[in-house]
Amino acid sequence: MSRHALGLLAACALSLGSAAQAQTTLRVVNHSDLKIIDPIWTTAYIVRNHGYLIYDTLFALDGNLEVKPQMVDKWSTSDDKLTWTFTLRDGLEFHDGAPVTAEDVVPSLKRWAVRDPLGQMLWTKVDDVKAVDAKTFQILLKAPTGIMLQALGKPSGNPFIMPKRIAETDPFKQIDEYVGSGPFVFKKDEWKPGEKLVYTRFAKYKPRAEPMSGLAGGKIAKVDRVEWVAMSDQQTVVNALIKGEIDMIESPQHDLFKVMEADKNLKLVNLNKWGNQYIFRFNQLYKPFDNAKIRQALLYAFNQKDFLDGVIGDAKWYKTCKAMFMCDTPYASFKGFEDKFDSNFNKARELLKEGGYDGTPVVLMHSTDLYVLANLAPVAKALMERALAEAKQKGHKLVVLVGDEPYYKRVGFRRAPSGQVKLDGPVDAARILYCELAEGAFKDVAGVVRPDWD
Repeated sequence: MSRHALGLLAACALSLGSAAQAQTTLRVVNHSDLKIIDPIWTTAYIVRNHGYLIYDTLFALDGNLEVKPQMVDKWSTSDDKLTWTFTLRDGLEFHDGAPVTAEDVVPSLKRWAVRDPLGQMLWTKVDDVKAVDAKTFQILLKAPTGIMLQALGKPSGNPFIMPKRIAETDPFKQIDEYVGSGPFVFKKDEWKPGEKLVYTRFAKYKPRAEPMSGLAGGKIAKVDRVEWVAMSDQQTVVNALIKGEIDMIESPQHDLFKVMEADKNLKLVNLNKWGNQYIFRFNQLYKPFDNAKIRQALLYAFNQKDFLDGVIGDAKWYKTCKAMFMCDTPYASFKGFEDKFDSNFNKARELLKEGGYDGTPVVLMHSTDLYVLANLAPVAKALMERALAEAKQKGHKLVVLVGDEPYYKRVGFRRAPSGQVKLDGPVDAARILYCELAEGAFKDVAGVVRPDWD
């Protein structure tokens, strides 16, 4: 299920000055604090954004979602489409003063391909990757593929290029040295986890000549220093912006927009014309969503507007969209989703019956650290209360789920006694909760959760 929400940032009116003036610092509060520094370790946006500050990429998407060269100067393919040859542009240099070479690119690509899903898909076609000379490398294929440039240039999970000694780190071990060739240098010695990260302008960075467009083109560092300040409470963040203690909020909370709009010194700016997309993802390895009929039932039961009203609130800042790859993009398609996401409960019940749903408990992972996800809670609460009422009416006696007790306690859930019950998969035992729809229903159950407990 996808939903489309506009992405905005709030900023103070800034005067960045010229190179002859005193050092300029941009103080930013992002949508989340940065806890993982290895840019290929996770697809979290905050880690990706960190990566783009200190590393560079071979290719990048421009403002029209077209793949453009970034570190690459030119490339070619053989007539049989099995040999791709890439040449790096001149002047690429790492923060430690070493030149960027093809010997750095090869291990960077190999490490990325182990971790990234599209990299893994591409690598099923790869026979070898090798450096030809200092500026040239080749990717040799076992069979032609159409995803080469899309994989190397996608915006998230991009293969950031690192020095060879760092890129050869085991893909399942996080790196502990953070040297890139991007426009900013990460100041590890000034990093205060949970408080602040610092980046300084890399004077020797050589941007491309083309104008900046999306993530492509010339990246011009217009400030000397960037500070990522960690603040979790959105009201505190807005107050800090109003007082001039910070300069920018990457993703301000929607219900505080009117406060910011009323201050003439603040500007709300939309830098993301495509918006953001929320996705509900099934774990198809476990019941009940290993059954396609059960997955389809949920698609018919959901509707996007209820969730967007709960998360965003003002329809000015969102729109419903049934396209898997987002509306208004070259990849938009509604095929297969025309009759879904309309809360067609009759169709959902038919599919549950066809799929032989036996009451297997559904484990719902509830994110609480990002307001744009945590604000789904009011909608989830309403749906949970409705589901519990219907379950009780149909004779069900017990509901078990995984969640945060303070939240679900409001609708009658309690933490399961330590060791009494387990779930078929890795779960924090402290987050296993239960709700009795019939008195004493949980008293005599034990072991792995089973449908027949109900």
